[in-house]
Amino acid sequence: MPLFVLRRLLSFVLTLLATSVVVFAVLELLPGNAAQVILGETATPESIAAMEDKLGLNQPAAARYLQWLGGMLNGQSGMSISYDTPTAQLMAERMQVTLPLAVMAMGLTVALALALGIYAASQQNKAGDVGVMTLSQLGLALPNFWLAILLILLFAVHLEWVSAGGFPGWSPEDGGGIGEGIKALLLPAMALAAVQTAILTRVTRSAVLDTLREDFVRTARAKGLSRRQVLWRHVLRNAMIPVLTVMGLQFGNLITSAIVIENVFVLPGIGRLIFQAIANRDLIVVRDVVMLLAALVILINFLIDVLYALIDPRLKVGHAG
Repeated sequence: MPLFVLRRLLSFVLTLLATSVVVFAVLELLPGNAAQVILGETATPESIAAMEDKLGLNQPAAARYLQWLGGMLNGQSGMSISYDTPTAQLMAERMQVTLPLAVMAMGLTVALALALGIYAASQQNKAGDVGVMTLSQLGLALPNFWLAILLILLFAVHLEWVSAGGFPGWSPEDGGGIGEGIKALLLPAMALAAVQTAILTRVTRSAVLDTLREDFVRTARAKGLSRRQVLWRHVLRNAMIPVLTVMGLQFGNLITSAIVIENVFVLPGIGRLIFQAIANRDLIVVRDVVMLLAALVILINFLIDVLYALIDPRLKVGHAG
């Protein structure tokens, strides 16, 4: 087990390093002069030179990459041009909205998808199975931004149960609170969770059906266990490997999908930050936010790999051999 985790940790570090190279290189290859874009067409050569010096564009690309990498390792981030604030501070403030939103959406996805997927598998080719698969197909076809607009029309405009957008904050000093914050994120979480629930439901159903055909299931039934006992005690755990893989990918997707949903609900999250940074040509913020999102996705996949070994002992035995 320690060797398995060590290998995954080494892979995590190397993937993160390769990602940083790609992110930096892509922004370097963008056409045009960043200083010229920020200052506009009427900027003088002197002001452009001063901006290039402020952005560090007068240094070689390799030196700027190493400086950026060293700053991240030392906990020192770049300075946003449009906000005149360290990017780490901006991202920390915005992640207080985006991360709870993604966690809420993931919680809804897992709770609904596991229940629906197991139910559909237990009712294979019956009315319940057909109904769940029809709903999941409908969920796959719905764009989350369009569903978000429908939710606003229903719950905010017609029923007036929640506000149509905005975020009051997590503390009473900001005019909000825990309850108000959760209430403000409920509709965005539902909009994000709809498509992911449809995907995970179908994966769960398929994984459970494949496991139900295994020999150990017939043995457990022959020993006198009921179908429900076999399903929850033995089948579900063995079916979780493909389900966990999709869950890890989905959580990263939920964070990145927030770029659209946060703009629909006017939430001050990381998605709205990167949208505004792109509009303002603030490449320093864009670079650091993209790197943060990529690091989160890689970290989630690393944690999923570790969970594999905890769920499936065969992985530990194989790597030990």
